[in-house]
Amino acid sequence: MLELRNLSKSFPGVKALDDVSVSFAPGEIHALVGENGAGKSTLMKLISGIYQPDAGRIVFDGKPLRFRSYHDSLRAGIDIVYQEIQIVPENTVAESIMIDKLPTRGWTGIIDWRKVNATALEYMRTVQLDVAPDTLMKHLSPAQKRLTQIARALSADAKVILLDEPTSALTEHEADNLFGILRRLKQQGVTLVFVSHKFEEVFALCDRASVLRDGRLIGTRPIAELTRPELIQMMIGREFLEEHMGRVSVNRNRVVLKAERVTQRGRIHDASFELHEGEILGFYGLVGAGRTELARTLIGEQCMDGGKVWIDGARAHIRRIGDSLYKYGMGYVTDNRKEEGLFLEDTVRSNVTVAVWPQLVHRLTRYISGRREDAIASEMVAGMSIRTPGFASLVEHLSGGNQQKVSVAKWLAADCRILIVDEPTIGVDVAAKGQIHQLLRNLAEKQRKAIILISSDMPEIIKLANRILVFREGRIVGEVDDVDNPEKRYDQLSLAIGNFLQ
Repeated sequence: MLELRNLSKSFPGVKALDDVSVSFAPGEIHALVGENGAGKSTLMKLISGIYQPDAGRIVFDGKPLRFRSYHDSLRAGIDIVYQEIQIVPENTVAESIMIDKLPTRGWTGIIDWRKVNATALEYMRTVQLDVAPDTLMKHLSPAQKRLTQIARALSADAKVILLDEPTSALTEHEADNLFGILRRLKQQGVTLVFVSHKFEEVFALCDRASVLRDGRLIGTRPIAELTRPELIQMMIGREFLEEHMGRVSVNRNRVVLKAERVTQRGRIHDASFELHEGEILGFYGLVGAGRTELARTLIGEQCMDGGKVWIDGARAHIRRIGDSLYKYGMGYVTDNRKEEGLFLEDTVRSNVTVAVWPQLVHRLTRYISGRREDAIASEMVAGMSIRTPGFASLVEHLSGGNQQKVSVAKWLAADCRILIVDEPTIGVDVAAKGQIHQLLRNLAEKQRKAIILISSDMPEIIKLANRILVFREGRIVGEVDDVDNPEKRYDQLSLAIGNFLQ
């Protein structure tokens, strides 16, 4: 058994954990839930030795442990699978699994690559990763990369595996396969600590749930004794009502963006669609189906090999991301916030205002107006309820959900007329997700923005979009209209979407 006894941890300006005690039993899947900033990530980093507690202790199999590093936790049999998939793209799958235990040929020190591949293959079979051991990591899908991380943990003989949002950016089918693997690991006696903001996953998979709020443990309950409203109330301290958002008021007479037979070799084939004023247009499909590839082509990050794009009725010529933003008012909220969406080692102020710096530069001094920066940052932080000690705080010190809000706020500050939002609520809690959903709806309904929403979360895309385009193998294979009709049931719409994926 893994026990945490009276753990506390503080950072400058905030107490991340306050006297938390919780235990995790062998052979159980234990959910760790809470709002962004509740202390979940800090707790996971204490368990895995990345942070050391200010007070309290960790007890494993009856023995007190004091980890000084991540390697200490690995040696004790505890490993972590991060929400952000961390890989070396040029490594093979086998190297990624065996990276810290590469076998050598006797005294020579020469790596025995045949044994590396053979050993890695055993763990790949355990997690049902069906690729060759010498496949490069950069060629794997997000789901396959996630399985590689779990296989690496198993190869270290981990008795406890910490899973931080393991299904982020995975489709329902890929997530179901992962759940089957986790259930088998549970039967083998492995303890799984499961962090997720998706309640359907928590109730379908987990045995118990521990709830954190503002750094304190609110309680631990068997899942069988909990309801969804009770779990949410424990998390946020109040009742949370989720209602249908109503129809989207779309101006069908005004086409803001039109794509005609857009093609990029090997990725997108003859993609044609229209986006209207005040519309939220959903892009849905399996990971790698062409949704993100099309979005990145539209903003000029990737070259278009064929096709045409019109914005406000005029032919658009977008060769780089700067063209899409400054010439055509089009912004893109990336699904990879840590590597592409944010400057983690910079301030909240800079991250929120970076897209509008050219507008803040004084014509004579060429200095950026700090006063105007603060005004914009203040408006965005308040409007999006970003939890931060101040504008000067570094983004890397924020929780994952608050980092996502900063990523969205950057483009809202730029006042883009067309906003492409890719997986906007990955790693975001139920309250923050509701805020982002309402924000996107208000942008379309009240500010008349035209929004393309890319999401692997089917309930999310059905809730927000008024029309959904379904992607498969780089093509738009179907369209589901009238999605925002309150009389249409979720199961009807999900079936209609699913039919195009077969």
